[in-house]
Amino acid sequence: MGIQTEYNPDLALRNIEEFKKGNRKEEECIPENLVNEQIHEFLKKGQRNYWIEGEIPLLETKGNQQLSKPLASIIILEATHFLLDGEPFTKGKYKVVEVFDHEDSKIHFNGFAKVE
Repeated sequence: MGIQTEYNPDLALRNIEEFKKGNRKEEECIPENLVNEQIHEFLKKGQRNYWIEGEIPLLETKGNQQLSKPLASIIILEATHFLLDGEPFTKGKYKVVEVFDHEDSKIHFNGFAKVE
């Protein structure tokens, strides 16, 4: 038996409509209005590790690794592992550095590196 952890190069959250429908907690979803410099809480199922020494992309997930292009550049401020009803979860806070224009086709990240 081993320790199951996942290393995530991005933060992938659900659409806010999932919260409004009652399917997800608010922290599991992308805020309705992303604004530079705002700080938000997140919640992910599983024991996850995030890079905290620089900017990573914020993505929308539909589940099963169906991910959007980056919606924003964020910095993970803190991440904590805990048990909820016997299952591991990761919660934390992130700060929005830059919100990207959805109509823009510009590449914002190359792997882990933010493209300036």
